[in-house]
Amino acid sequence: MSETPPEKPSSGLLSRAWASQRTQARVLVSDLVRMRGLMPLLMKHRNGGVWTPNERAELLVQLRILSRVSPYLLLLLLPGSALLLPAYAWWLDRRRKPRAALR
Repeated sequence: MSETPPEKPSSGLLSRAWASQRTQARVLVSDLVRMRGLMPLLMKHRNGGVWTPNERAELLVQLRILSRVSPYLLLLLLPGSALLLPAYAWWLDRRRKPRAALR
């Protein structure tokens, strides 16, 4: 009978905040990827096309995703937010390992 070792307790508030940040970054990136078809869908009506019922349903899904992403985009509208862009990029960066040197 093999026993599993007891799990270590979390090291505190900082580790929970870091885990939460990673989760939020993954959710934001996945939402942005899912919104890829929004602009062509919006432009169809602008260019004289008519949305089918399936396209209308897809548009509603896309707009719901946009409403979840909008609080993150609001940070870019604040005064001085251009100075915070490097911090935003670091926060959203999923590559925590350094890149291999180019050969």
